[in-house]
Amino acid sequence: AAGARAALARARDAGAAVLAGGGDALDAVEAAVRVLENDPHFNAGRGAAFTRDGANELDAAIMDGATRAAGSVAGLTRIRNPVTLARRVMTDSPHVLLSGAGAEAFAATQGAETVDPAWFAIPERRRQLDELLARGGGAFDVDMKYGTVGAVARDVHGHLAAATSTGGVTGKRWGRIGDSPLIGAGTFADDRACAVSCTGSGEQFIRVGVAHEIAARIRLAGEDAATAADAALAEVRALGGTGGVIVVTPAGEALWRFTTPGMYRARATSAGLREVALYGEGEGGGEA
Repeated sequence: AAGARAALARARDAGAAVLAGGGDALDAVEAAVRVLENDPHFNAGRGAAFTRDGANELDAAIMDGATRAAGSVAGLTRIRNPVTLARRVMTDSPHVLLSGAGAEAFAATQGAETVDPAWFAIPERRRQLDELLARGGGAFDVDMKYGTVGAVARDVHGHLAAATSTGGVTGKRWGRIGDSPLIGAGTFADDRACAVSCTGSGEQFIRVGVAHEIAARIRLAGEDAATAADAALAEVRALGGTGGVIVVTPAGEALWRFTTPGMYRARATSAGLREVALYGEGEGGGEA
């Protein structure tokens, strides 16, 4: 846990440094997520979960709240920082979501940093797959510890951004893709409402459209962010899923909500708040 805490602090500070320097929210969320992708304590980038076939397949997304431009990638096996490629999809392609070999072909045109697939693999994740296979049974680990990483930010211009990156779930197969790279499910940003990044049981998060649901509740129903987040997570729970969200609003309210025993999280505000937490009751509020 100490290693995870340290990485969370580094990611938080990387994003906060961008914002403190007057940088934009997109740069901040990308910087924060890159730190976590490179750290083996999280299920994203290095340290990603293993598929049933013993590979690592990576998904990521990023979204700009000012324009609702978005980019995402799925099924990557060689790209060191999926979130950065997702941003290139947003800025340098006419598309939103690219997958697999096509996404990696696009990456080659962008000079994206590639690594040997073995770079992503760590023994602890392999052990989790071996345990799953030894138990037999379902298609993937229903008792999964999520570990998806994400960041949301509000910059000095009042603009929002969100980014999410994941290795999916242990034992996934058939090219399974969860909510993380799906705009409106695991990742969403809209300056009129909020920016959201999700972690949890992806199938249920997709079915609820959690990230967009929270934004819609704020924008159309006039709910505060905490009420909207709780309502969306209750929908997920009603469908048999659990997880958590981080949310930031145009007013600078930064909060989290989760229905799991814990969610590794951190935040920084312009008022000087610096926080890292791992477990708790799912509460979290505060002004940015």
